[in-house]
Amino acid sequence: MTRRTGLPRIAIVGGGIGGLAAAAFLRREGFDSTVYEQASRLGEVGAGLVVAPNAARQLRKLGVLDALRERAVQLDTGWEFRRWQDGTVLSAENLADACERRYGEQTYTAHRADLLRVIEALVPPENIVLGHKCVAVEPGARPRLRFADRQAVEADVVIGADGVHSVVRGALFGATPATYSGLCAFRALVPAEEAPGFARRPAQTLWIGPGHHLVHYPVSSGEQVNLVAFAPAGDYTMESWTATATVEEFLAEFAEWDGRLVDLIRAGGTPGRWALLDRAPLSHWSEGGTTLLGDAAHPMFPFFAQNDPLVANGWIYDYDPDVALGRTALA
Repeated sequence: MTRRTGLPRIAIVGGGIGGLAAAAFLRREGFDSTVYEQASRLGEVGAGLVVAPNAARQLRKLGVLDALRERAVQLDTGWEFRRWQDGTVLSAENLADACERRYGEQTYTAHRADLLRVIEALVPPENIVLGHKCVAVEPGARPRLRFADRQAVEADVVIGADGVHSVVRGALFGATPATYSGLCAFRALVPAEEAPGFARRPAQTLWIGPGHHLVHYPVSSGEQVNLVAFAPAGDYTMESWTATATVEEFLAEFAEWDGRLVDLIRAGGTPGRWALLDRAPLSHWSEGGTTLLGDAAHPMFPFFAQNDPLVANGWIYDYDPDVALGRTALA
């Protein structure tokens, strides 16, 4: 990387969506940065996600929204809640008619890899250093990063975008383990040709039932249906995007649910499974030349989406974990 005279040296720990987006926005404003990622390559890790209007606006600023739209799915319907026993629609939001009028952008669903790919394209390859696992940070006026291979670099600014197990966070505020929530998530990608028609629609659908809920929506130009479900974890504590469960374990959590949903789960093949972790909020997440971003600063459960209350199409729904997990009976 060539540094322009007088500009700070900026190091970003973590090459996920947050870390690469930070590098892209810094470059847009005329600042060079180097992203240090522990993986040997940026690959297909993860599955689907929702790109809400506020995120779409940022992607438009970066000039990559049109590129993402080539693989993303624009939603016509969002927050379509269905009853677990029979699929009765309890409520739904018409995004096709109101979303752009209210927020200036549409809402999309996408595979994480597709989103990562369009953002990565904005960062010069020489500014992304792969295979560098950060194991320690010495904060200060010029923080020093130490890596597993014993290399070390100094920077004027360090941005910790290294997730819920953030080494940067530990250096700033003390290394403490994340808290197990007692919940776990299952995920799967179903080929569109094997998914029922209701799951292929451009809709984000949430099935609500006793102690569980399940979400599905199309991704990858409608070629796949992303499926993610939440259930009590029991003694399961593994937190890893590469961990898997069996189809039978997944089905056991939803055995009494609408048969169409059971068929959808079965069509997804071997599912991923991970325990949901949490951390107590920080009063601040910057000290000196070091700051935190994303899950390193404020990890949140996937079903919290973007805010503590759920926000959909201008309406604010106060979030109640009992309702979200289906513990409250639905009329």
